[in-house]
Amino acid sequence: MDDADVSNQIQQMVCFICQEAEEKANEISLSAEEEFKIEKLQLVEVEKRKIRHEYERKEKQVEIKKKIEYSMQLNSSRLKILQAQDDLINSMKEAVGKELVHVSHNHHVYRKLMKELIVQSLLRLRESAVLLRCRKADHGFIESVLHLAKQEYAEKANVHPPEIIVDHQVYLPPAPSHHHMTGPSCSGGLVLASRDGKIV
Repeated sequence: MDDADVSNQIQQMVCFICQEAEEKANEISLSAEEEFKIEKLQLVEVEKRKIRHEYERKEKQVEIKKKIEYSMQLNSSRLKILQAQDDLINSMKEAVGKELVHVSHNHHVYRKLMKELIVQSLLRLRESAVLLRCRKADHGFIESVLHLAKQEYAEKANVHPPEIIVDHQVYLPPAPSHHHMTGPSCSGGLVLASRDGKIV
């Protein structure tokens, strides 16, 4: 083998080694690129999961906040409705109280009302003997209608007229006036109780 053949053979070996090295380098490069892509996808998926989890957490917080706000608005509305009802009831009580004071000044109407109240109370109690309490100022009205009320009750209930004892010791409070702004007051009416006081 002469020098030219040796040189040619060495050249071929060098080309072969270079080609193999190039192929190996390409293989390594492709493998590295593939690993990089896989690693990148994994990192992207991890970050996506983190973002989804954070989004879901924030969405839940927003839902809870909405529910709390809705509940607070609902409670506020309920309180406003209750306050309006309370105001209306108080104004109605005040108007009725004023009207009752006027009713007790109209003697004819008030006398009739007292008789009807006695009959109604007797029908509710269904007792043979009752105790009646009224305002001191109404004592005359009571005495004037007592007999008629007993008779009307006896006819309606189909019983003997009951014994009605008017309490002269304990009276209902007096009518409200400008002179007595404090303390209990009563616009009128009466209280009936069983003789033992257990049913009022």
